[in-house]
Amino acid sequence: MPLSLDSRFSPRRRYLLGISGGRDSVALFHALLEAGATKLVLCHLNHQLRGLFSAHDAAFVREIAESHGFPFEIARTNIRRLAKEEKVSIEVAARRARHQFFAECARKHRCPNVLLAHHADDNAETVLLNLLRGSAGLKGMRYQSSLTVNRKKLSLLRPLLEIRRRDIDAYLEDRGIQYREDASNNEPFTPRNRLRAEVLPLLHELMERDVVPSIVRAAHAGREDQEALDDLLDVLDLVDPQDRLFLPKLRKLPEPLQRRALFLYLQDSGISDLSRNLVDRCLALLQSDSPSRVNLPGGQHCCRRAGRILIE
Repeated sequence: MPLSLDSRFSPRRRYLLGISGGRDSVALFHALLEAGATKLVLCHLNHQLRGLFSAHDAAFVREIAESHGFPFEIARTNIRRLAKEEKVSIEVAARRARHQFFAECARKHRCPNVLLAHHADDNAETVLLNLLRGSAGLKGMRYQSSLTVNRKKLSLLRPLLEIRRRDIDAYLEDRGIQYREDASNNEPFTPRNRLRAEVLPLLHELMERDVVPSIVRAAHAGREDQEALDDLLDVLDLVDPQDRLFLPKLRKLPEPLQRRALFLYLQDSGISDLSRNLVDRCLALLQSDSPSRVNLPGGQHCCRRAGRILIE
């Protein structure tokens, strides 16, 4: 059976394909070929986390691209050093580096659309991680999400998001497709790996059923509620022609709507690493007796001035 791609995917469009050489991204590549995609640029970032194995992953991706006649971009970054310099986890440093790499590829190839191989099981893991972190509620992945990196806007697309991991495994086995196995995915050194290897199997056992569909459905329901709030905020027209939030209108809203309006404003302003804590600190700006400036990532500030909230 072929892998069913999201109906919003169009094989006639041009895409960058984020490909690690692992099972998921290789399966997506072959599913794209079967769907008739011909305008792909394969993009691989060597994280240099696994020594020669990482170099072999890059060589494998190069071989795939050359054998199918597709252009490709391969770069490398010392993620351990980057994580130490930025004082973040390996996982966060790797994600930031990939986004930076995709932005560079997007500029070079004049293509902002990036295909990623996230699937339904990845989505369930993301929902649980966000819930446990307490900053995003039941937030999961979407087929399409936008990201701005160094003023370059990317559109991240996930055509396998409704597909289960077991179906990807069956697809690869049925077709005898080779891929690179990353043994570190099974090592319990990151929260996501432990969720995958320990927590989800325990939840399956406790509930005596597969819990992934229920987790994903809950995220869908939460997203629908969030979209309803966003539509309401759009109608309220809180942003003035100078791209500033109009404080008198904002103060009249219930606190949950105020918080969401601030989150969307910060997001649209290109502020990275948004968290509940950061939004709540900006929410304090609505009080006239609070400090008039909040520090933001990247050396920017959220300010209250002349009845407006603005970024500078």
